[in-house]
Amino acid sequence: MKVKQKTVSILSVPFDLGAGRKGVHLSPNAILQAGLEQRLADAGVSCVLEGEVVPPSTGKGKQNTADNLKNLEEVVTVNEKLADRVEAVVRKGQFPLVLGGDHSIAIGTLSGLTRHYKNLGVIWFDAHSDLNTAETSPSGNIHGMSLAVGLGMGDPRLTKIKEGGHPIKSKHVVIIGARSIDEGEKAYINDSGVTCFTMHDIDQMGMEEVIAQTLDLLRDTTDGIHLSFDVDSLDPLEAPGTGTPVKGGVSYREAQFALRLLHESGLITSAEFVEVNPTLESDNATAEVALEFIASLLGEQIL
Repeated sequence: MKVKQKTVSILSVPFDLGAGRKGVHLSPNAILQAGLEQRLADAGVSCVLEGEVVPPSTGKGKQNTADNLKNLEEVVTVNEKLADRVEAVVRKGQFPLVLGGDHSIAIGTLSGLTRHYKNLGVIWFDAHSDLNTAETSPSGNIHGMSLAVGLGMGDPRLTKIKEGGHPIKSKHVVIIGARSIDEGEKAYINDSGVTCFTMHDIDQMGMEEVIAQTLDLLRDTTDGIHLSFDVDSLDPLEAPGTGTPVKGGVSYREAQFALRLLHESGLITSAEFVEVNPTLESDNATAEVALEFIASLLGEQIL
């Protein structure tokens, strides 16, 4: 069943302590300053700014080297706040659009959504699978663990944020665009039922077929579908302003096509766009690309 057009509630999360590079906290403002509200209004989309999910006031993360979980306290705090805000938006019958921030904020987004949806589907556009735990992570950066936490894996201080929410089933998770997957993540994907369309799959099948199969997997078995879009899913030539670029990614046209197909499906009930780092470029080009993708997902047409 297609989702009726809802008011889009925009939540900004200026947070970068889940990542290994600073600067991604500037992303929400960069996307808004690029003209997001006006772009959506021109496309006939009703939206409201919900303000910021304020990060911890310390401003300095503390690396927890014993547990291989960097800035754990700050990540937990911001995601607890975000989960409550997302839950409130869904309760009002609105479409949550979360602007990150690094991808660790997906922990809070998914936690808030699963308090409403019993069988949430997740489409994870990313160069990485973000299925690490403290035991498998090479870096200890929690933005590489966010999908694992959403699936109930990892440190209990992170997974407890989902308390009160319904579990996300691995068969309801589809990763698109992956090309940098750690060994522990590969083992989990192969054993768990998570569907992963790598760049090799996209090359072989084409983006249209990838999206068709994704929607076929999720259409009849979920009661809501969340899109989590990391701009590093794109080739770095298309989106250089991101902290963990991996060459050989999704092209601009492929991503636009995918997002328009997702819009046309009428099945997407929430979204987040993450990992734009304006400090890594001088012209805000990656934030503008993210803006264009958001507009396409929410219904902007060429004609």
